[in-house]
Amino acid sequence: MTGDAVRFEESLNISTKQIHIIITYHTMNASHDERIARMTFASVYPHYVTKVEKKGRTIQELHQIITWLTGYDDKQLQQLINNKATFETFFAGATLNPNAHLITGTICGYRIENIENELTKQVRYLDKLIDELAKGRKMEKVLRVA
Repeated sequence: MTGDAVRFEESLNISTKQIHIIITYHTMNASHDERIARMTFASVYPHYVTKVEKKGRTIQELHQIITWLTGYDDKQLQQLINNKATFETFFAGATLNPNAHLITGTICGYRIENIENELTKQVRYLDKLIDELAKGRKMEKVLRVA
């Protein structure tokens, strides 16, 4: 390690291992965010349907949640599925519900309110709502109705 790097490391009072962990964490998050952006809504939608139906909920309830979060109606959803829109495209065209920020908690091992990448946060909002629906939560609670 060069003298400058050692001085920098000492000035931060962190070890080389800690620096490696920090760099790895940011690299993993960046690649994770990119992977989510490129994923198509059409590839995930059937899994959403299976999840809610398996738990006794309906496609209409699923669509109600998606509409609440994004503003898309059934026809627009079908177009996005047919066009194999990526999540990036999906959320770029959405009108996010003003109460979406009320969606908090953990989903897929991530605390939603701590996610920095806006697109990843929006996808996790959707995941969280669908998870709550599948767990039998009342629709008023899922949709954050006062």
